[in-house]
Amino acid sequence: MSHRTVALVASVSARARITRPRLPADPRELIRFVHAAADAARPVSLGHFRHPLQVDMKPDRSPVTIADRSVEALLRAHIAMRFPAHGILGEEQEAVGKDAEYLWVIDPLDGTRSYVSGWPLWGTLIALLHCGEPVLGLIDMPVLGERWLGIAHEYTMFHGAGEPRTCQTSERCALSDATLYTTSPDAFDARELQAFEAVSERVHARRFGGDCYSYGLLASGHLDIVIEAGLQPYDYLALVPIVEAAGGVITDWLGRRLSVDSGGRVLAAASAALHDAALAILASHA
Repeated sequence: MSHRTVALVASVSARARITRPRLPADPRELIRFVHAAADAARPVSLGHFRHPLQVDMKPDRSPVTIADRSVEALLRAHIAMRFPAHGILGEEQEAVGKDAEYLWVIDPLDGTRSYVSGWPLWGTLIALLHCGEPVLGLIDMPVLGERWLGIAHEYTMFHGAGEPRTCQTSERCALSDATLYTTSPDAFDARELQAFEAVSERVHARRFGGDCYSYGLLASGHLDIVIEAGLQPYDYLALVPIVEAAGGVITDWLGRRLSVDSGGRVLAAASAALHDAALAILASHA
């Protein structure tokens, strides 16, 4: 392993933020807004789920449906009405004001392949960035009626059956005790798959599937590591506050903080020790 890689691995858990990002409104007001937007999107996505759908293929060979387009249009309308000066980056429409101080990043249906096959583990992702730093993230799972909301440097809350509760990642520190998830090994190229296998052969168990749901489960302490590749900003930016505010670590495969310009390789772990151990293996195969 190179000296540069060793330095990255050693410093990732100690890296401090230079500036503290700010929310654009009273936190309570902003939280009400995000919950209301996600509540409004739920019946739209559920209304098409497990019904006949036309599935179109985009140039990158990823599927898109009327549900993807309709949910994004609804969320964009909510944001534009309440925060007209903010930028919006979504999966299905052109970005608006991408260089704005505040940028909303939307994935209307994270897991469209799951959606069109009737699998219920798809979700809606909403992120808010301040000067490029994720300050709020939401995972909404409409079929399950579950939701995670993370506020950077503050807390992550789980909303499901019963009262909302604060999330905390697991205390596992050894790879040999960890449960590892990835959505699909098909997302890795040959070298990435080799790196993933090098980590997964050292863990207690590995499972597949989940898309954004895996990161919510990690924040709640049910699993310990998620490794993925080929993601886009709208796939991962909402996950950053959720994982970090619950006590976890999430970066790219070189230990760098995730941003709009990250390459799409994501490593999330329940603890700094787990993250460092997995990062050292991934970096050695980079």
